[in-house]
Amino acid sequence: MKDPVEKLHDRERDQERQRLKDLEARDLEVEATRGDRPLEGFAGGHTTWASQQDDEAAAEVFGHDEETKS
Repeated sequence: MKDPVEKLHDRERDQERQRLKDLEARDLEVEATRGDRPLEGFAGGHTTWASQQDDEAAAEVFGHDEETKS
């Protein structure tokens, strides 16, 4: 007869093994269906248009900060 704490540890190890097995199966499924990535390039891409738009918005929002500090 096993110690209750040992039974608990065994069950936790089994659950962890099953969790890892499920993750592996999902990873393999994703790799098998690899295709074009529609947002490729947008993750860290920097464009002049976006930068210019950001500068204009920042000037609108923060342009009067120096005047209000006094």
